[in-house]
Amino acid sequence: MILSGRQVKFRKISTIILGILLLFSSHVGMATAEKEHGEEEEFNPGKMIVDHVVDSHEWHILTWGHKHVSIPLPVILYDEGNFIVFLSSKFHHPPHDFKYELVEEGPNEGKIINIQTGELPLDLSITKNVAAMLISMILISILFISIGRSYTKRKGKAPKGLQSLLEPLIIFIRDDVAKASIGEHKYKKYLPYLLTLFFFIFLNNLLGLVPIFPGGANLTGNIAVTGVMALFTFIITTFSGNKNYWMHIVNTPGVPWWLKIPIPLMPIVELMGVFTKPFVLMVRLFANITAGHIIVLGFMSLIFIFGNMNPGIGFGVSIVSVLFSVFMALLELLVAFIQAYVFTLLSALYFGMATEEHH
Repeated sequence: MILSGRQVKFRKISTIILGILLLFSSHVGMATAEKEHGEEEEFNPGKMIVDHVVDSHEWHILTWGHKHVSIPLPVILYDEGNFIVFLSSKFHHPPHDFKYELVEEGPNEGKIINIQTGELPLDLSITKNVAAMLISMILISILFISIGRSYTKRKGKAPKGLQSLLEPLIIFIRDDVAKASIGEHKYKKYLPYLLTLFFFIFLNNLLGLVPIFPGGANLTGNIAVTGVMALFTFIITTFSGNKNYWMHIVNTPGVPWWLKIPIPLMPIVELMGVFTKPFVLMVRLFANITAGHIIVLGFMSLIFIFGNMNPGIGFGVSIVSVLFSVFMALLELLVAFIQAYVFTLLSALYFGMATEEHH
């Protein structure tokens, strides 16, 4: 598509606006890439949104003109009985004997294929989300080892530094989540897991809002990550369940006999609830974090959609889109805390239900 001079000028102005917006949101990137002979790719909002939300084999920083600035990540493949390790930058500048390709479209989009055999090797790569998870784990370890040493050295004294910053959150999870949901006598066994869960989700939600490395990864918006956390909650709940917990599932008290005999309707419903609770945990966190990213990207797409139609209208839309995106970025700071709190609170409630004694 050949663009007019006004449209090209509008594209350049929009690109500058998007660059400024990077200071406020990690979800905004360049929407078009220039080609030869004054041509540009037609803007595809769906592809742009998906590229920013899904996982990747490289950590994209920004696009400026013809240059893509990104951090290549290790690709680890098990293929034909051997482990193959290389950096993802090889996909863009492959040597003559290179036999692996990153699929860019189709049913296998985002996967690596052996172009000689046409098969998909076992992919054990350090992707963007894996790297973000490792970075967050290192940060959490450094923070809490430091705080633990501070508590040991300053026993009985007022908190100081990072200790004073995070102590209100630790006490909040201990008193208002663990104790209130599980009980005074049983909460200590589950408190380490609940604290780890809360700070892992909260920290990664915040890092997802940071526009520069090591931020910008959509880790808690990845259903595989939220699914693993929900699976841990399910396993702990299942193995913590006492006799009273399983009796309420098999023979729910206070329910008419005709709902349990001859057709065990209530036991089936209660048993389904055992599996739907962690499923809801998984989907809620994934959907809320991903939805926030998509909303911001959708409004930024309006700049280019209306700009292609009329540069004047596009400029007006760009002002509204930028202001709304800044508002959403600030709102997501609140959402980052709320989603971490809700996931932790519901996990604690499930533990409390599993360990509750018969009255």
